[in-house]
Amino acid sequence: MRKVRAVFFAEILIPDFDGASRTMFQLLDRIDASQFDFLFVCGSGPDRVNQFDCIKTRSFSIPLNPKYKLAVPSFTADEIKKQLDRFNPDVIHIATPSLLGHFALAYANDRGLPVISIYHTHFLSYIAYYFKYFPFLIKPLEDRLIRVQNAFYGACRKVYVPSLSLADELIKTGMSAENFTIWQRGIDSNLFSPGKKNPEYLRNLTGNALPTILFASRLVWEKNLETLIATFNILKADGFACNWVVAGDGSAMESCVRQMPEAIFVGQLDHDALAVLYASASVFIFPSQSETFGNVVLEAMASGLVPVIADGGGSRDMVIEGFNGFKCEPDNALAYAEKIRLLLGDAALQQQMSANAVSHSRAFDWEQLAKIYFHDLHELATSVTENQKA
Repeated sequence: MRKVRAVFFAEILIPDFDGASRTMFQLLDRIDASQFDFLFVCGSGPDRVNQFDCIKTRSFSIPLNPKYKLAVPSFTADEIKKQLDRFNPDVIHIATPSLLGHFALAYANDRGLPVISIYHTHFLSYIAYYFKYFPFLIKPLEDRLIRVQNAFYGACRKVYVPSLSLADELIKTGMSAENFTIWQRGIDSNLFSPGKKNPEYLRNLTGNALPTILFASRLVWEKNLETLIATFNILKADGFACNWVVAGDGSAMESCVRQMPEAIFVGQLDHDALAVLYASASVFIFPSQSETFGNVVLEAMASGLVPVIADGGGSRDMVIEGFNGFKCEPDNALAYAEKIRLLLGDAALQQQMSANAVSHSRAFDWEQLAKIYFHDLHELATSVTENQKA
């Protein structure tokens, strides 16, 4: 049987760059080269991904978030199309509905190729944060994005959506669910484990043995950092004895440092260091409701760290209220503070919920998710071959 030829389009192909990149590389690192040939097209990334060639387009930094670069394929569109035609793909994978994504979709439509996509980023939830000082723009921008997004994903043969909550939200915007597949995320239980707990590491970091509240994510405002800061200030005003540790960086870091002066900011950590921090902390707080899934919540749970999260976005599907974590009204800082006090004031409750969190996390398996993905690639490629024969 000949190999399936897949072209994979993504803005950024850098391992551990963000949650979307980590998800993509969980698949890319599992490609069976005896069954698949891949060609990659990206704005930022290497010349080769594993053993496969990668075409790089020109890219430009995004003003609102300079860390991210937007791929602009129009400058070299004809040359890219020639390279794609030489590769002669069977199926197209598109990471996001960006300029590069729409270029890929147009190419796939012209060649009659099926498209698969993973709904990585809920851009709709970002608009209110980035345009809060221009409220008259929010509704028109949301309406425009909904039209573009619904048309894009509606043209895909298969769309992986990471949670039922997000699927319901997308359907309410008018997106068709006919091509949806609920496809969550996995966890490396050897990396993220309660066995990584190291109290001495935490004492060296904090200078004391007080309980530690951890937040880990990119420091950008769409993560609902205002509520994180407000919760910090409530517990500080109450004289609640604890440490705050913030892991991650981003455009809002300077403001967060200024507004949380007693917190310890450790910057962006690699997975090994982050695994120790998860397992050694006392409570995980995550007020973001912009997540499609919430990898950090699952990583915390697998490490035995009880999450106190927003009852919004894809993260909420992982947490069973009062069993393996707590869910709060997203912007209600008093509710987060109350749940943190409850957990840290009841050692037996914290221990039981920690065990429940670890047990729940074991259902999330990358190997099984990868099998589904590669099976679907093969099925989509086969459908093209059968149509051509017909």
